Amino acid sequence: MKPPISLGDARSWRILGVLFAGVFMGALDIAIVGPALPALQDEFAVDSRALSWVFNLYILFSLLGAPLMAKLSDRYGRRTIYLADIALFAAGSVLVAIAPSFPVLLAGRAIQAFGAGGLLPVASAVIGDTFLPARRGPALGLIGAVFGLAFLVGPLFGGVLLQFSWRWLFLINLPVAGIVFWQAAAVLPGDRDPDRRPFDAMGTGLLFIVLACVAWSISELDTTALAGSVASPQVLPFLVVALVSAVLFWNVETRAEDPVLHPDLLRSRELRLVGCIAAGTGLAEAGMVFLPALAVSSLSVEDHTASFMLVPLVLAIIIGGPLAGVLLTRRGARQVIQAGLALVVCGLLVFGLPALTVETFYLGGALVGLGLSGLLGAPLRYVVIR
Repeated sequence: MKPPISLGDARSWRILGVLFAGVFMGALDIAIVGPALPALQDEFAVDSRALSWVFNLYILFSLLGAPLMAKLSDRYGRRTIYLADIALFAAGSVLVAIAPSFPVLLAGRAIQAFGAGGLLPVASAVIGDTFLPARRGPALGLIGAVFGLAFLVGPLFGGVLLQFSWRWLFLINLPVAGIVFWQAAAVLPGDRDPDRRPFDAMGTGLLFIVLACVAWSISELDTTALAGSVASPQVLPFLVVALVSAVLFWNVETRAEDPVLHPDLLRSRELRLVGCIAAGTGLAEAGMVFLPALAVSSLSVEDHTASFMLVPLVLAIIIGGPLAGVLLTRRGARQVIQAGLALVVCGLLVFGLPALTVETFYLGGALVGLGLSGLLGAPLRYVVIR
């Protein structure tokens, strides 16, 4: 294994640039699709529930790709798997761009997501391998700012490309992926783990079943009749399969020679706490989807301009990501995470004010954005790779 390198080295900046570009490419493909949804619906004549799988499938396969690609990078080297992730993302982009039918488009999205899901965990692992401990925080902070930047420019970029064709939203990925692939092959470390224990195929399959069943169940829930929909044949059988598969998954992982998710990780109090914080933060982040609707109903904002009300939130994430990374090395992960939680809570309380104004809406967004940057990305990953 090569010794860690300093952030000031020219090679380290090249590595960080390649990692930033790859993660940004994957994140941008989530944000860029939003403006294309009406065009996709018209092109393939599908209803809104079916259309939601353009996002749902991407999230599902990203969730599966993240732990699997991270594990494979331990076995076959960071560079090899990072390149494979980029190649999968590019192949999926081609399939989506030429899709003659909606099922083919969904297959392309799944392939895209499977590759994109591995980019962030492998990038984080590269930073853990190659950067000195004192420099990991700032490096992770820069990577964490990717998502805020992607969600800021994604809809605008998507709107421009949509003037030509929705297919260009995916074709544009190819030259970008080619450049990132070329640079990654040149600068990323390619060390291999000499351990060649059997691959945990059974655990990987069970993990996919759990995630797929949970994702399907959530997508089929009716929020207006929650209890009834949980017991419906569209949801309950899949929840049962998910539960049984989760039990089997745990048993398989405790016996596997090289488990995809090591049980010892869940025995660590620190990592369990990180998981709980990540889950809670994810729920808070998901709630931000409804902020444009809140702006429309409470502030009489027009539908087509409501998304611009999120600009302070996104800018706060972009600014807060690198800032959180710097503070990690100076104050430690605990203080940064505590501050992030406090800011998110304060921001949510502002959104809950009975007399919400444009100014308080912007304030709430900025607080939540800064708080999320102190939780997602750099701080939690810093704890995990430490």
